[in-house]
Amino acid sequence: MTRDEALALVCEYVKNENLVKHMLAVEAAMRLYAEKFGEDVEKWRVTGLLHDFDWEIHPTLEEHPLAGEPILRERGVPDEIIRAVLSHADQTGIPRQSRMEKALYACDEVTGIITAVALVRPSRSLLDLEPASVKKKWKDKTFAAGANRIEIEKAASEFGIELWEHIGNVILAMRRIAPELGLK
Repeated sequence: MTRDEALALVCEYVKNENLVKHMLAVEAAMRLYAEKFGEDVEKWRVTGLLHDFDWEIHPTLEEHPLAGEPILRERGVPDEIIRAVLSHADQTGIPRQSRMEKALYACDEVTGIITAVALVRPSRSLLDLEPASVKKKWKDKTFAAGANRIEIEKAASEFGIELWEHIGNVILAMRRIAPELGLK
């Protein structure tokens, strides 16, 4: 599946602009890590882009992403990408084994807190955001309370990258597409 095909699938199933931006942010982070590790950039991007494509039609943890699997199979999405999408959600019970699966898990939740921190800055931009700013907000558990910090820490550890280095990498990745995210 190409990136354009994946984007068309996302546009077909996702109407919430913020959810699309989240998937674009995860895609950008996956791209950065694929480049960093010499992996298949297109495959990693598509994985990041598709990971939450079914959230609006299956908005419960019992359904997402398992109920979306048949749609991905019907569209010819490769098994490796489907497995990564399924493994990004703990409730599926599918263990993360590959580097790509671990990267997806690590990149998913963290984009939310990075976006939240950027939005409360005077610039409302990723271009001047540094990990230290995220670290300051990290300690305030009422800020971006929906961002599961324990899961973010676990995911970075599982991926094998120190948390604040990982956050810095994801910020850099998201900067590449700051205009599309509305965070320029």
